[in-house]
Amino acid sequence: MAGYPGITSSYLIRTERPCVVEVGTAGSAPVLRDALGALGVGPRDLATIAVTHIHLDHAGGIGDVAAMFPEAEIVVHERGARHLADPARLMSSARQVWGERLDVLFGEIRPADAARIRAVAETGDVDLGAGRRLTTHYSPGHAKHHVGLVDSATGDLYVGDALGVYRPDTGEVRPATPPPDFDLEAALGSLRLFGDIAPRRLMFSHFGAVEAVGETLDAAGAELRLWVETVREARDTGGDLDHAVAMVRERVVSRYRAGAPDQAGSQGVLDVLSGVEGNVAGIAHWLDRVAADQRAARGPA
Repeated sequence: MAGYPGITSSYLIRTERPCVVEVGTAGSAPVLRDALGALGVGPRDLATIAVTHIHLDHAGGIGDVAAMFPEAEIVVHERGARHLADPARLMSSARQVWGERLDVLFGEIRPADAARIRAVAETGDVDLGAGRRLTTHYSPGHAKHHVGLVDSATGDLYVGDALGVYRPDTGEVRPATPPPDFDLEAALGSLRLFGDIAPRRLMFSHFGAVEAVGETLDAAGAELRLWVETVREARDTGGDLDHAVAMVRERVVSRYRAGAPDQAGSQGVLDVLSGVEGNVAGIAHWLDRVAADQRAARGPA
């Protein structure tokens, strides 16, 4: 992504009906095509493309990859399906957030053929052949259009951004709480769901496979709570958004270990995607919604 490796994972499930989970950005599409070709998956071989959600670092290459693999069905949560068929609104919103950086980071998402898109709801199944299936589970909190996917044969759980960002060089997991969809209670509910599923491995979109399932789920929940508690404290003491960012940097981010020197460029891009400012803004947005709901429940003074 943006010229750096080790940021977004795409996973090939090699079965009778090959499936790719996550396609990355539009700029990543040729890299994915060439990697699949090197693994023997040609343009007519891929049966399914599944994305955990429609953020551009996960699904931005969907139109390009779908054109490269014209037999593949596209699987996405029902709340995101229309935006893959007509991404104009998605691109407009992204450009408001990212400005000129959008072209370097993501590129232009191209529409996918609506007839090839299959929308899933609370759960859904993808046929991988020979009785093997990939089951989708609705898992909001990071985004309202987010699903996790479980491979029935391996027990691998493709977690998208529901747990946040995993750092393979340090073993740490950090939250991903962007506006406008972040919701703490929904996010914690998704973590509980993943715990109940009891997967063999967690397949992070950022970045890689993790076998320490229980410890990583616990760490993700603890980090979420710590970030939210810190932002809430900053607000309760009269601080603005900048004050909350400063508190999170001092109390939370300072605990994290420095990554490997050769990962600096990739980590810089990840910090843009899921850095302190964006995460704090998402948490503050959620706290505003909670406060508004509480006022509405109390009724007129």
